[in-house]
Amino acid sequence: MGAFLASSLWIATSSLAADEAPDAFIKRVAVETLDAVKADKSLKSGDVGKIMQLVDTKLVQHINFRRMTALAAGPHWRKATPEQQKRLQEEFKLLLVRTYSGAMSQVTDQTIELKPMRGEVDEKNLIIRTEVKGRGDAIQLDYRLEKTPGEGAGWMIYDLNVMGIWLIENYKSQFAKEINTGGIDGLISSLAERNKSTVKK
Repeated sequence: MGAFLASSLWIATSSLAADEAPDAFIKRVAVETLDAVKADKSLKSGDVGKIMQLVDTKLVQHINFRRMTALAAGPHWRKATPEQQKRLQEEFKLLLVRTYSGAMSQVTDQTIELKPMRGEVDEKNLIIRTEVKGRGDAIQLDYRLEKTPGEGAGWMIYDLNVMGIWLIENYKSQFAKEINTGGIDGLISSLAERNKSTVKK
């Protein structure tokens, strides 16, 4: 269950300054997430509705769900219609929130330790490595970031590595099987069914 706890650390954030260093951004996101969960019993209990509200109001502008979905869908994404892309992104976002919502109940006294950055900053593909420390063994949690251009530029998260497993790669093979069987619409329907089956009673 430690992996689920680590994975939940992408669930909350706040305004991002355009000139904020990427490692400082991740450190702030992690600390704010832990503090928010510790202070709110409904978040700590894994209340999906409350988590979705948090994601929609504070997180969407800092997590590139569109790029995450496109990478997970692979070449099939470009063949999908705008409406299919929209529906797929919505279902994937909901799946991720529901998958990691159960981790909230395990937040206690965890802290975040940043690992040294390697090499120069790559604004299109930067990895920030961290460890979640608390009871038991430390948990590897890495973030893949990109720098958005133009006005309001800032770092955005588009992938997550929990104990050596990248989120996008994990879902990419699953998505490919669904698409090969039933196309994009088949994948959307499959995700919708999975989301319905995980509704918090």
